[in-house]
Amino acid sequence: MSAAGQKILLVAACALVDSDGRVLLAQRPEGKSLAGLWEFPGGKVEAGETPEETLIRELDEELGIKTKVACLAPLTFASHSYDDFHLLMPLYVCRRYEGVAHGREGQAVKWVRPQSLREYPMPPADEPLIPYLMDLL
Repeated sequence: MSAAGQKILLVAACALVDSDGRVLLAQRPEGKSLAGLWEFPGGKVEAGETPEETLIRELDEELGIKTKVACLAPLTFASHSYDDFHLLMPLYVCRRYEGVAHGREGQAVKWVRPQSLREYPMPPADEPLIPYLMDLL
């Protein structure tokens, strides 16, 4: 199916990395599209927001994590056509943050070694990002 004419949705995602080199995954909760799949945390970029501002807001709202723009390093991006929209998703890496990540919206979270990321079912847009993290970490 052609992406021509599809609405483009801009979503920012973050590979939060702990001191052991593990990456945080969050499980999409029941009731949301793609429920049960594991993804890199983040969210939709709202009007007037930069992707970095979106991640600072979303990491706090979803995980109780505080970070700053200077701690977000762009790594790569995903471009994927779903049935009713086209997703453009920059992926940032964050190694410096405050707080202990926990699912503030009831979602499960898990720290995963980069080599094990493929063991977790992910949305189609997230899967192509895995090799970049495996090369980096």
